[in-house]
Amino acid sequence: MPKISRRAARRSGQEERLQRVSSASSPATQRSGSPQEIEQEERLQRVSTLSSSGSPQEFFQSLIRPLDLQEFFQRFWERQPLVLHRSDAALAGYYGSLFPLSGLRRLCARGLQYGTDINTCRCVRGQKRLLNRAGAVDFCLLERDFLEKKATIQFHQPQRFQDELWRIQERLECFFGCLVGSNVYITPAGAQGLPPHYDDVEVLILQLEGQKHWRLYEPTVPLAREYSLEPEGRIGAPTHDFILQAGDLLYFPRGTIHQADTPAGAGHSTHLTLSTYQNMCVCAVHNVTHTHTHTLQNVLVLHSFIVCVRACRSWGDLLLDLMPGCVFDRMKTDCELRTGLPRGLLTTPSISPAVSHQLSVFLRRLADVVDQQGQSLRSSSMRRDFISHRLPPFLQDPQLLQPVGGAPALQDTVSLRFKDHLLLTVEPSPDHTDEATELLVYVLHSLRNRRDTHMMMGASDEDEDDEESQVGGLRFPLSHLEALQQLLVSDRVPVEDLQLQQEDKLNLLLALWSEGLLRVTGALENHH
Repeated sequence: MPKISRRAARRSGQEERLQRVSSASSPATQRSGSPQEIEQEERLQRVSTLSSSGSPQEFFQSLIRPLDLQEFFQRFWERQPLVLHRSDAALAGYYGSLFPLSGLRRLCARGLQYGTDINTCRCVRGQKRLLNRAGAVDFCLLERDFLEKKATIQFHQPQRFQDELWRIQERLECFFGCLVGSNVYITPAGAQGLPPHYDDVEVLILQLEGQKHWRLYEPTVPLAREYSLEPEGRIGAPTHDFILQAGDLLYFPRGTIHQADTPAGAGHSTHLTLSTYQNMCVCAVHNVTHTHTHTLQNVLVLHSFIVCVRACRSWGDLLLDLMPGCVFDRMKTDCELRTGLPRGLLTTPSISPAVSHQLSVFLRRLADVVDQQGQSLRSSSMRRDFISHRLPPFLQDPQLLQPVGGAPALQDTVSLRFKDHLLLTVEPSPDHTDEATELLVYVLHSLRNRRDTHMMMGASDEDEDDEESQVGGLRFPLSHLEALQQLLVSDRVPVEDLQLQQEDKLNLLLALWSEGLLRVTGALENHH
């Protein structure tokens, strides 16, 4: 058993007190039946909630139970690690079903490749040693490396193959409004796969099988924007030292230095890493036709996997996305912004104080514009990037994406489908290039995104320069915005109540219905 620091022991005591308080306030205290029956009923209810198709918020709440959502985001999110020891057999059984070691042989038969789907590695004297073979993964050789070389098996983006992981990550992407990636790590007893390091992602660890010994350390770079190894001599003593059992959960913020090993004699360990708020380095280039994101650094070597990272993570990332459009709009009315630069400015080695002062004047004007009541800011590049690369809805039958009900009529009631996978943006029309630029409303969705390429570098980038080809959706005149917002915020809307000219209502609804985004309720049902 690893030695646990005094600080870790104090935290463990706090966790036990938290669980006792949560149990004391549980509705089970008001139920009839023996304590054992009540406990079993609670376990089954928790697992049922976690594996059900509730709202994204309900799903995340079930994931971090017994902790409350508000407490999680106030105390832990981007602030400090959280360890939840569950001791829950039903939950441990559910976790174990997500990616069992026993299912790896079947997956290897699907033509997996080293370096793309699977890495094998081991931490040797504080250094990562990559043990990959060439080409396709042969399960017998993989098993031999696992048993004889003590290799950790790292399975990349398993949601591409496991339906329940697809469902989990799809719910999390809806909840965070951000891409969610995953890796599974299978480590034999008495072995460690990776040396101490920190990531540029928010991390949730689900212990699926066996035990894993974790040590966490104070960040050297809080809320880090890059992945980095950290030598043992620099990180000091761990702030947390503990063992996760099957059914337990760990969260830590990006930048948290960590390392983990499987205790000797404990059998193998399998854990799932869910990661979100990936680093995004963006240069948003705005021209007179449309806003387009050009990624300056769109690949990241993460634990020897090259992954594509696209997600709005920080205020700084959002500013990079918003400012080009804000400046472009302001240039239409502020003639001074359209005056030429001082001669030779671009060839001088530094910016003069006079130029710096003028730039600060322009920035203050932009700040005043942003601060004006009702001033709208358009974030289209990041929105498009997220909607075009996120997971599609969790639907095992593709027929469920087809239009529902008959074509809409004026006497019908309608409602939007897949709201969690749909967004509205207002963007300049690509058909106008002067100050009379027309604004259009875009209805973007992820219904036809590909699960098999989710978070896979290069798999969906063939048409990177053709923005329209990557994002499923429709575009409408700006006059349709109010009606679209009405549909988005309402459960059901009678067609006659839509805030739109009568002749435009059916055109709007037919377009949405044909795209699979509209559910139509017949006139007879409207009267009930």
